[in-house]
Amino acid sequence: MKKLILLLFIACAKELPVIETVEKETFQQLMQNNYPLLDVRTPQEFQSGHIENALNINFNAPDFTDKISALDKEQPFLIYCAVGGRSTRAATLMKSLGFKKVYELKGGYNNW
Repeated sequence: MKKLILLLFIACAKELPVIETVEKETFQQLMQNNYPLLDVRTPQEFQSGHIENALNINFNAPDFTDKISALDKEQPFLIYCAVGGRSTRAATLMKSLGFKKVYELKGGYNNW
């Protein structure tokens, strides 16, 4: 009986999503947890304005995957780009590399 209950529990348990696209307000609340904040825009875009304490890792740079791979995969990350295209692709890559949790800012920096 215990095995049956355990089997049902495992079968019904839903895996939490690795990537969550969240609204600005939720993103701001998550920032209070001091999760690392990644800006995946170009250095020029970053220099023209960015969210405080963000680390710029250019998605279009040839060493992007190497830089992302060096980060702590157990740590939740906050990520954004200009409008959401690059950050979505970056978050998907992070998931494939084994990152446990990535929160993406819906609408990107333009929505900030």
